[in-house]
Amino acid sequence: MSGPRATAPAPLSGPTAWRVLRAPVPDSLDAPEAWAVHGTVRVGEAIDREIHGHADLGLDAATTLVTMTAQQEYKRTVRLVAVADGPRAPGGSDDPGGPDGSDGSGGPAARGPGLAPAAGDVVGRGLVGLPQKGNTHLAIVYVGVDPAHRGQGVGKALWEECLRIAREAGRTVLLSDSAHAPEPPPGPGALDSPTGSGRVPLDDPGTRFALSRGFALEQVMRQSTITLPPRADVVDPLRSEAQAAAGDDYRVHLWQDAVPERWIDDFAVLETRMSTDAPNGGLDLEEDPWDAERVRAASQSFADRGQEYLVAVAEHVPSGRLAAFSMVAYPHDRPEVVIQEDTLVLREHRGHRLGTLVKIAVLDELARVRPSSRRIHTWNAQENRHMLAINEALGFEVASVTAEWQLRLG
Repeated sequence: MSGPRATAPAPLSGPTAWRVLRAPVPDSLDAPEAWAVHGTVRVGEAIDREIHGHADLGLDAATTLVTMTAQQEYKRTVRLVAVADGPRAPGGSDDPGGPDGSDGSGGPAARGPGLAPAAGDVVGRGLVGLPQKGNTHLAIVYVGVDPAHRGQGVGKALWEECLRIAREAGRTVLLSDSAHAPEPPPGPGALDSPTGSGRVPLDDPGTRFALSRGFALEQVMRQSTITLPPRADVVDPLRSEAQAAAGDDYRVHLWQDAVPERWIDDFAVLETRMSTDAPNGGLDLEEDPWDAERVRAASQSFADRGQEYLVAVAEHVPSGRLAAFSMVAYPHDRPEVVIQEDTLVLREHRGHRLGTLVKIAVLDELARVRPSSRRIHTWNAQENRHMLAINEALGFEVASVTAEWQLRLG
């Protein structure tokens, strides 16, 4: 971003080529201090394009900023950046270059003495998420390095600072993940999930980095994608079968961008049960409690980051309580992209095709309220055959896998 330069923050570490800084929290995305937010997004997109061939799944600038400012009472988030200190090549100058502070070729430009970095200087990013209500023994840690700047110790320095923050917060278990495409075939080049479902490649920078830090693979998630609109000849019979299985005991409701007050407590129960009813492999996860206020705060955070969301729920008519839900979110600045959020059928209501019922209700309504949508990305535990079977029947296809890593601190 162009504009006046703020005074450079004090480094947390100081190699000659780059340094690790705690990302400043800007007042807005146009503020001079927003350089780290924009740099984080740029690095994330470079990593995603290397893995997936697209940037659909990355956090945009608005979402990145919201993670640093909103709902800190539920999860405190600390973001780190590694920034280059010198010019990319001999002859570099103190001119900030391109509009993102790069030298015009995508690489970092030189920083003048006393000047804050710019987005183009960011070569790596880290994150520490510290749950504040449930799972207060955990820290969620992510480290990523621009593929063009690997092999220089950037990831190691980011990791060490993330580890220091987690220890300082008293956390005893670290969780992280890494994405891989495609899923490798069985054999000596693959690391198998201890759940018995899913594999990740052994000869991969993410796998090597996690294993070298002492992380253990606990679960593999499947990332699947469906092209929209879905095939009517596939969805129509599935809808009829699900409606017949649910019968008159279940009724579907649809909401957009807000949970009606009538249902807000029930919806909080559904979100709480996501932390206990969904398969978690060997991850050391406890109940993550939701209440009405947290539901309202989550709705506001979608609006703050320039996204809308759509929810389909199934009401159990005899009891008047919610039994299942499926939720998707869609960013304003990526009109073709939809991200599947949570889907859950409460254990006591399974066996009535409610998962299929609410997922198809979302597909039907999405075509009406957001016709620009062209693809939905979703994630499911590889051992969750029930939900995977629903997705496969609807037309979702495997796109990548995600390793879920865990490290217990001594």
